[in-house]
Amino acid sequence: MLSRVVDWFRVTRLILNADDFGLTPGVNQSIIELHEAGALSSATLMATSEEFNTATAAATRHPGLGVGCHVVLVDGKPALARTEIPTLSLPSGDFSPTLGAFVRDLMRGRIREDEIEAETIAQIRRVQAAGVKVTHIDTHKHTHMFGRVLRPLLRAAQACGVMAIRNPFEPDWAIGASANAPLARRWQVKVLRLSRTGFLRRVRGAGLTTTDGAVGVLATGTLDAETLRRLLAAMPEGTWELLCHPGYQDAALDTVRTRLRESRAIEHTALLETIPAYVRTHPEIQLMHFGELGMAR
Repeated sequence: MLSRVVDWFRVTRLILNADDFGLTPGVNQSIIELHEAGALSSATLMATSEEFNTATAAATRHPGLGVGCHVVLVDGKPALARTEIPTLSLPSGDFSPTLGAFVRDLMRGRIREDEIEAETIAQIRRVQAAGVKVTHIDTHKHTHMFGRVLRPLLRAAQACGVMAIRNPFEPDWAIGASANAPLARRWQVKVLRLSRTGFLRRVRGAGLTTTDGAVGVLATGTLDAETLRRLLAAMPEGTWELLCHPGYQDAALDTVRTRLRESRAIEHTALLETIPAYVRTHPEIQLMHFGELGMAR
């Protein structure tokens, strides 16, 4: 009897977060439809995206959707002028188009941390100025797993009153459940986890909160219904973020530089067909967003 009582109190807190809010009309439509269906609890908004205004208007109409800032420091456009961030942006005014080039310059000390901080503040404040309460921050291509990005990012979050951040490191149980991911990406995710301890120490030191880990990092691009069910079945007690990239493949997506195209529609269908039914039959699953994180932990 005692073990049954203990089991009854076990809760798995789950944040279902969609990245790239604001990227295209099809991505915005997908995110809102999934939220209305109970298949999504959170999204992160790109402050300089083409469909930013449409996304903020939709977020205002759906106050139950937690909205964070998807800070873009690579493969996108900055909020600040080049004269304000000369080491972070290219002569064209855009960011570096590839993660590899960004990390190379970062590790060689060519990118100033104060510029990362200023650009992050500008992006967060643009979202806040649109009337959206920013629940948390994360970064495009998970650049904040590197200490030279994390430090200024945390200072920016403090300056803007944002108290939560994505933990971008995937736990072993989720890596094991992502069977369709390419081998090279599997090794990349495992190697990058070496930075996890330092990440958590810095986040705690800054007074921010985070989850126990991110689920779906490895499965990005291969997150279908079968993989999603495996991840949910393997998910232990704790507080987890399941990140995803749903969307409709419209004409606007064809103009965006991204490897995630057909996979977005597959993720949309997988979330819609799996999450609402799974939550109904698993009362130990508590859906939430990052704005509720401090109250739950």
